[in-house]
Amino acid sequence: MVNFMINSDKIPRIPALDYARGIALIAMAVFHFGWDLEFFGLARPGMTVEPQWKYFARTIASSFLVLVGIGSWLAHHNKFAIRTFAKRVIIVGAAALFITAAPYYSSPQNFIFFGILHNITISSLLILLFLRLPTPIIILCAIATLSAPWWAKTALLDDPIWWWTGLSTFTPVALDYVPVFPWFGWVLTGLAMAKLFTKWQVWKKMSGPQFADPSGRLMRFFGRHSLIFYLLHQPILMGLVYTYVKISAGI
Repeated sequence: MVNFMINSDKIPRIPALDYARGIALIAMAVFHFGWDLEFFGLARPGMTVEPQWKYFARTIASSFLVLVGIGSWLAHHNKFAIRTFAKRVIIVGAAALFITAAPYYSSPQNFIFFGILHNITISSLLILLFLRLPTPIIILCAIATLSAPWWAKTALLDDPIWWWTGLSTFTPVALDYVPVFPWFGWVLTGLAMAKLFTKWQVWKKMSGPQFADPSGRLMRFFGRHSLIFYLLHQPILMGLVYTYVKISAGI
């Protein structure tokens, strides 16, 4: 049996991380709102695939995955919380399957077969292999994973069954495509950061700011309920835009 016990004091929940997660969720909602405007013809065609929007989306996804790496260390650095871990993986995995199944019938050519929730589910399992490794090794693995699409792509992985790896010689047409390579590299980056912050006792300093003002409390609330926010925000935004289009058309 693997022993994840590590000699370290328990780290309390850090408001700054909930706040950061909330900011990332709002940024994601902004991007998806832009996508909705484009989808309903209220924005210029191709807007969300222009460089500035594309890098905006990648920054958002990267920030989520860095926070996954940080959160995994904070949750398990003292001891491996098997029940909490299993519950979280099952819930996020089920949400990922729902995200795949729900749009499939409306847009089978562009459904989400391996998006951010799928990546988080797999990453939550993979990261267990790295929790006890020395930080320099984790950093090297992060660099190797992030750079893999430049040196590890192969036609052997072009079959659809391997598209989740991200190492096919082409990019599949899909919405919210976040394969293991290179994106798991950001999870490892978050893990390395978290271990360094623990060593340098940064968490104690970060525990100070409470973000108690109204906007701060709202961001922290979103951050603590990130999965619910993720699942609900797009139907709400799309419904609002659709309603506006219908009202504008006089229907």
